Amino acid sequence: MFYGEYSYKIDEKGRVAIPPRFRRELKDGVILSPGTEKCINVYPLSEWRKLATSLTSDPLTPSKMRRLKRAIFATAFNVAIDGQGRVALPIPLREHAEIQEDVVVTGANNYLEIWDQALWEEEKTVSLEQAWQIIESLERRDESK
Repeated sequence: MFYGEYSYKIDEKGRVAIPPRFRRELKDGVILSPGTEKCINVYPLSEWRKLATSLTSDPLTPSKMRRLKRAIFATAFNVAIDGQGRVALPIPLREHAEIQEDVVVTGANNYLEIWDQALWEEEKTVSLEQAWQIIESLERRDESK
């Protein structure tokens, strides 16, 4: 399980450290993909396989399935963690996430996200404001069952 937030700087080669507490779970490599918001998703290989299976097993029309596969798989990168616990962030993903120098690696339960620090501060504020509303709606839904 991935949780917490960790601040780092991108080095001159576009690499960022993975928090030490998560490196063991990611030792076999990771898949980097654009996040829905302006971030980079970091999936352990096992979680990527689960996501790939769930995305491609839905009963979509063939044309929608092709588009989904292109959007998800064509923009993903398989990368290894180097001996210093870093991953190289591909330029297209850095551009998508508007990553400059200061980044935040955040836990998101079964995967990580890498954010530009300024964008993360904005997203965290919005997420915290909405999280309690979402929790309350889930509680109401459970009570009505």
